[in-house]
This record gives sequence, C-alpha cells and structure tokens, in this order.
Amino acid sequence: MTRDFLVDVMMYCVNREVYSFENAEAVMACLRKGQAIDLLVADVYLPARSGFELLRFVKKHHPQTFFIAMSTNPADSMPAIELGADVFLAKPFVLQDLFDIVQRFVIDPSDPTCPRAGSYNKWRHPNRNRYTPTHP
Repeated sequence: MTRDFLVDVMMYCVNREVYSFENAEAVMACLRKGQAIDLLVADVYLPARSGFELLRFVKKHHPQTFFIAMSTNPADSMPAIELGADVFLAKPFVLQDLFDIVQRFVIDPSDPTCPRAGSYNKWRHPNRNRYTPTHP
C-alpha cells in the first residue's frame, strides 16, 4: 500500500484531517511549530532519521500523540513497544488491521464493541495495553 492511498482512505473513513510527511524531520518540524497530531503512523525505517528516533521525540515532547510503528521485520516490535509505541503493525498488513486500531484507540477508545483481541496479541504495559497484529 502506498502512503497516498492510506492518507486518502483514512481521511474518508475517519472524517478528520490527515497529513502526509516525507520524512521524520518534517513531522518533528510540524510538531515543533505547535501543530497537534492525534495519531502518527510511521515505518521504523525512514530516510535520514529512523522511525525509532521519531518515536523517541514524539513520546518525549508529545506523549499524548498515539504512535503506530510499522515494519516488515518482526524483531522491531519489542524495541518499538519499549520506546513507547502504542501499537506495532507488522507489514504487510491488511487495511482492516489499521482501521481496527484507529477505531479502537482513536475514534472511540471507550466503545466496548471495538475490536480488542481478534488478530492482535496483547502486550501489558503500566500505562496502556499494547497490540501487535499477527498474521497466520
């Protein structure tokens, strides 16, 4: 899936403003200017600065921002979670996985009908639950 496709789909589905950035530095610059970002979806492998660096910055300066870390390497899940990622999304993923995460955590985190387990492994953390999609 391409970034532009995901932006278009997410904008349509969540009925909120969706931004797309070329790299981690552009995200960080936006946040430094005071732009609020509710949800950030980023690959851990980005040009120039890694997604892990972005994750550290976001969780240090904007801890309220919900961060979904993505990677094709399953070994990246533990470092991402340990650095504060709210969710690790294994690539490739189906679009429904992303929708479920956004619905569960961003749109209505209190709705008891939202998916909580299903295709997700639950990680316990003192601050909140962590989920990692699994694919057979």
